[in-house]
Amino acid sequence: MEKIKGALVVGALRLVAALPWSVVQRLGAAIGWLMWKLPNSSREVVRINQARCFPELDAAEREALLGRTLKDLGKTFTESACAWIWPAEKSLALVKEVEGLEVLEAALASGKGVVGITSHLGNWEVLNHFYCNQCKPIIFYRPPKQKAVDELLQQQRVQMGNRVAPSTKEGILSVIKEVRRGGAVGIPADPEPSEGSGIFVPFLGVQALTSKFVPSMLAGHKAVGVFLHAIRLDDGSGFKVILEAAPEEMYSKDPEVGVAAMSRVLESYVRRWPSQYMWSMKRFKKRPAGEPRWY
Repeated sequence: MEKIKGALVVGALRLVAALPWSVVQRLGAAIGWLMWKLPNSSREVVRINQARCFPELDAAEREALLGRTLKDLGKTFTESACAWIWPAEKSLALVKEVEGLEVLEAALASGKGVVGITSHLGNWEVLNHFYCNQCKPIIFYRPPKQKAVDELLQQQRVQMGNRVAPSTKEGILSVIKEVRRGGAVGIPADPEPSEGSGIFVPFLGVQALTSKFVPSMLAGHKAVGVFLHAIRLDDGSGFKVILEAAPEEMYSKDPEVGVAAMSRVLESYVRRWPSQYMWSMKRFKKRPAGEPRWY
């Protein structure tokens, strides 16, 4: 049964990827509209997260943001299907603007390991191709449940000659070793870690358990950190990739200082493009002692 499910999912991805880009965008928006209008768990998670993170918005403003968010989430799904199926060069052609490329170039020229830091904002699959076209990093990721989908992603995410590492003990060790020997890695910094691997720091005014992994690799300037995001352009024609140097605080040997600094940078991007963040993640599942669960 699992093989059948996997084959159906991969088949659906291939069908979406065969569509013209404008249709991919409209289909994604339609999927998101249905998620907005029909009862589903993702909609409720988004609603809870945004109510806590944007208390300054009134009910009508939050509902409008919810609708935009789910439409953008639907676009992320259909766009990612294309990024997973297409040749990497076709996805790269969707990058219409680049800001801050000199930051990455300087990091790569430093002779130190480079830690590319991103989050679930915009389209991280297109970003993956862009980053891997600039260097040959190890991309850290959480394997999907469907084996057929995981096999597809492992194959498609290494088109540029890079490698991937699953979020296992072996994968973590391979990422650390790559950075220590002066190589490059790419890490999504916003998934909620285990309690022993994270620290509660503010994120959009809320305490959020945040991974110590990235700041621990930068501590004491052992490596160079670069933030990367691929933001969807308003006209739907493609993406703008933005690169930014990690702030000095992220190189602190105090884990709390480093993690809080990383969270502030990620928050700044989400505040600029709130509907493009994957609010359907249960980002705040673990709560500080004594605080009730959200979900």
